[in-house]
Amino acid sequence: MTEHAADPTEHSNWRPMRLLQNAMDADIAAIYAGAQLDGVRPSFVMELIRLHARGPMTITELASSVQRTHSAISQKVTAMRAAGLVRTTAGADARSKKVVLTARASRIVGRLAAEWRATEAAIAELEAEIPYPLSQVVTDIEEALHRKSFHDRIVEKLSSDPAWSRRNPRETRRSHT
Repeated sequence: MTEHAADPTEHSNWRPMRLLQNAMDADIAAIYAGAQLDGVRPSFVMELIRLHARGPMTITELASSVQRTHSAISQKVTAMRAAGLVRTTAGADARSKKVVLTARASRIVGRLAAEWRATEAAIAELEAEIPYPLSQVVTDIEEALHRKSFHDRIVEKLSSDPAWSRRNPRETRRSHT
């Protein structure tokens, strides 16, 4: 009988947060499906509402306004364009593009804003039902990470794990060639 290595993924403090968010996003997606808002994903809504509120923006401007990376927003714009929600036009210079809502997105953005408000109200209702609100958890985690970054915490843990510092012999050979 072969003995298997211990599986560190059997227990996770991180995964429940991701699963909770995925479940909540799936509920929002079900609302969109029920409302026949085809192609709209929960992850698109902030950007669509922001474009409606502020007008066309470059990918850089949009990324900055929603606190995401240029790369992430560029990928999202590609997906929203494929869904028929945005289009891009030439920007002020040849290197930039402006992201513009399509007519279809302009017609539905009011409904998306209503869903956003309803979702925020539902979160507030949930927070009133639990002894430690999610928004306070986020604030407390941000404060702790300000004192010591997530990166530094992981690196510190890795420094005491022999499996991390042990190099694969193939990696050693490659580094000497």
